[in-house]
Amino acid sequence: MATALITGVTGQDGSYLAELLLARGYQVHAIVRREAIEDADRRMMNIRHLTDALHLHIASIDSHLSVYKIIASVVPDECYHLAAESFVSYSFDDEASVLQSNFNATHFLLASLKELAPHCRFYFAGSSEMFGHATTSPQNETTEFNPRSIYGISKLAAYHLVRNYRQNQGMFACAGILFNHESPRRGFEFVTRKITSAVAKIHLRRATTIELGNIDARRDWGYAPDYVDAMHRIVRHDVPDDFVIATGTLHSVRNILERAFAVVGLDYRDHLQFNPEYFRPNEAVALCGDYSKAARLLDWCPTRKLDDTLEEMVRHDIALLGARE
Repeated sequence: MATALITGVTGQDGSYLAELLLARGYQVHAIVRREAIEDADRRMMNIRHLTDALHLHIASIDSHLSVYKIIASVVPDECYHLAAESFVSYSFDDEASVLQSNFNATHFLLASLKELAPHCRFYFAGSSEMFGHATTSPQNETTEFNPRSIYGISKLAAYHLVRNYRQNQGMFACAGILFNHESPRRGFEFVTRKITSAVAKIHLRRATTIELGNIDARRDWGYAPDYVDAMHRIVRHDVPDDFVIATGTLHSVRNILERAFAVVGLDYRDHLQFNPEYFRPNEAVALCGDYSKAARLLDWCPTRKLDDTLEEMVRHDIALLGARE
């Protein structure tokens, strides 16, 4: 039985990955913060149905000693590093902790694995934010990185560390450069979930409006379980490598609004209010991924249309709110 270790298991991707690995016969270990255990109703919601099957380790990945002890205990065959400080802001105020945390956690994992489990296959969750102000579209594995947020910078620094361990230390260290991906487990701070939860509230007459900024901003949005499947394919590939995972299709926030409100037979224009605080200017070149390398080498492609994902999210949020009555 193969053993896997996941960081970020309580998040959208981590929970789907845990399900996938358990279904494929893995023994799955996961690192969770103490505050998640102490606030299990909210922070453990995504893995509540899995807790009996998972081996949970309470620790902070910001602590080298904690990470080292867990690696020594588990000696994993595969390690999926999904946890990160993920707030994407274009202000540099008070964000040194994001840079430090995202880089250090990756370093602690890689250094511990190199010493204690050098056979382990390591996956790093990169981000399309690493491209930032891209000069060409769509972006692929050879596109120049030009991050414009602390989050993107931190991810890029960690990405180069992963490549260094692969090229100079001989480790099976790989990365997925993932574009936006959604599901009912998406955090409420992300625009897609903000929209679907607002639609649910308006449908149930608990709200009347939603506040947004630039609704003409465009992104490449995929389906989270598809992207988690790609992670496993990357790790099980013959050689360690990096892959862009995306849909290659752009949608605007306006498109999201239209389709989400249409699920309950409403027109978003009757409920939308603009808030300049949320305004985010359009990029000169849109962030849109070219997944042709993953298609060619991993036999991977997206399977879910955005309309279907949005409908699932809206209906989930309606059921979630209804259950709280």
